[in-house]
Amino acid sequence: MVRPLGDLDGNTASFSPFRRAGEFIFVSGQASVEDGVIVPGTFEEEMRRSIENVRRILAGQGLCLRDVVKVGAYVQYAGDVPEFNRLYREYFHPPLPARTTITSCLGDRIKFEIDVVAFGGE
Repeated sequence: MVRPLGDLDGNTASFSPFRRAGEFIFVSGQASVEDGVIVPGTFEEEMRRSIENVRRILAGQGLCLRDVVKVGAYVQYAGDVPEFNRLYREYFHPPLPARTTITSCLGDRIKFEIDVVAFGGE
């Protein structure tokens, strides 16, 4: 089932996709969303779509995943953490960003969400 992205009351989400603060770009939580609509899938599908959303936002600011210095990862089911770790290494390489991973926090609409901080300086 495809559902519109919004808060718990069904209203449009009220946040910016990113904010620049000096040389830093703070990317809001990105989930498996296309055109403002949640696209459900397997854990892998949702994670890949979420990271592609991050990649697209960063590219719009002239940055890429190599510029990410901090990752916040939200995995709904703790049993998906090993798959998360495996897929994560496809996107992030040493020196790895600082990272926090939290499980069992997303409700029933999505399986994965990610937010990042990227540094655009030297």
